[in-house]
Amino acid sequence: MSDRRTFITAILEAADAGDRTRLDALVPDVYEELRRLAAAYMRKERETHTLQATALANEAYVRLADETRIRWRGRAQFLAIAARAMRQILVEHARRRGAEKRGGGLARVTLSDTAATFGQPVLDIVALDEALSALGALDDRKAKVVELRFFAGLSTQEAAEALDISETTVDDDWALARAWLRRRLAG
Repeated sequence: MSDRRTFITAILEAADAGDRTRLDALVPDVYEELRRLAAAYMRKERETHTLQATALANEAYVRLADETRIRWRGRAQFLAIAARAMRQILVEHARRRGAEKRGGGLARVTLSDTAATFGQPVLDIVALDEALSALGALDDRKAKVVELRFFAGLSTQEAAEALDISETTVDDDWALARAWLRRRLAG
């Protein structure tokens, strides 16, 4: 796995330096990372969710392929940006479904191993998105830690690398952000 991460990082860095042929060679690996991330997202959704993991990965891929302003620094940063894109896609989908049903049937996301941390087994993805936006206004780094740890499924080490901070800082931010979100979502 470490060799694969190094490989992806090296190609993203080469692509950022202008070597598009190496980036083209990476497309299957990038898409596989997106599918893995999408599958993880969709496991957190309700069983009757109408969006499929493949559609989520495809939409995220299209959004990332259209993004020319990003300076790719490596796999962790790629996963962070992909996680944000998927989060936005799920929120847009939930809002469309909610509008169609006059507020009913909003997409719900379970927090799997962090569910007890927030004090409830299932959360409304729109409410979580709004809470994360509010947290981001107060402390952007803590919101990014949640996005990386929860949505992208990055380890403490990977999140620390993506944010260029220590693992201890990631752990502290993760604990404080979960407590803040628990209070916000409970009330």
